Amino acid sequence: MRYTLDEIETFLAVMELGTITAAAARLNLSKSVISKRVSDLELTLGAALFRRNAGRITPTETARRLDDKMRPALADLATAVESAAWGGPSDDTLRGTLSIAAPMSFGTLYLSPIIARFAAKHPELDLRIDYDDRARDLLRDGFDIGIRIGDLRDTALMQRKLCEDETIPCASPEYLNRHGRPNDISDLKDHQVIGYQHMSNAKLWTLDDKTPPALTSRIEVNNGEAMRDMAIEGLGIAILPAFLVAKTIAKGELERVLPKFKTRHLPIVAVWPPVAPLPPKLRRFVDHLAVELSNGRPWQVSEDN
Repeated sequence: MRYTLDEIETFLAVMELGTITAAAARLNLSKSVISKRVSDLELTLGAALFRRNAGRITPTETARRLDDKMRPALADLATAVESAAWGGPSDDTLRGTLSIAAPMSFGTLYLSPIIARFAAKHPELDLRIDYDDRARDLLRDGFDIGIRIGDLRDTALMQRKLCEDETIPCASPEYLNRHGRPNDISDLKDHQVIGYQHMSNAKLWTLDDKTPPALTSRIEVNNGEAMRDMAIEGLGIAILPAFLVAKTIAKGELERVLPKFKTRHLPIVAVWPPVAPLPPKLRRFVDHLAVELSNGRPWQVSEDN
């Protein structure tokens, strides 16, 4: 049985992206080359990897099993090559590619400058950065490292806590002047709350470890910055991480509500798939993140402001 690394990489790209066209764009190849590589791999394996129908392709069960096995194996192979070629004690230069997944708002507001400073220190290292509020499957999607905010669901990942942030219930002064300021959690039932599509209101609005009353949201959004902007426009009360609203509150555009109640604190954590030895590019990037955030959160606003 003979197959090439190009065929495996092409197959994994099609699995990740879902179409021949997208894989061709990712790999900078023609669609015919992508199709031939997949067909050649199917011929070698003696099994169909995709069902083709009216221009659409659907992975077979064989393809899913192969993807589960080959993706981490390919990552291990890349790590081994980098360690052998560039990881020696006499060479401090980082090379290869570092793939990073992080939440959209945190990434664009605060993480990008931190990554940029790391990139400037290591000009021979390529970076692939994906900002998305959904937690990506690092192994399946081919990422070296992810930044997560909140409680971790995947306990199989290695992790390092970078810092912690608080959540803040807030609304515009104009909204509160019209609808009143809630004094207790139970008062929330008489208010409009702005929902977050990736988390239920029951979990989002747990204050003092108490479950809130049944809350309904006329507006639900899948992004924290959009929730903040809706709150600024007077459409309701939102509960958001401090990194999104601390400066807005300091400027008076939003006002903190229910300040006597304890809110959820969110760990901000670097996570990566188990790999040994840890590639230098990954170890140095995690260390860089920890140093950058060691002196407090950059979004903190002095109480004197």
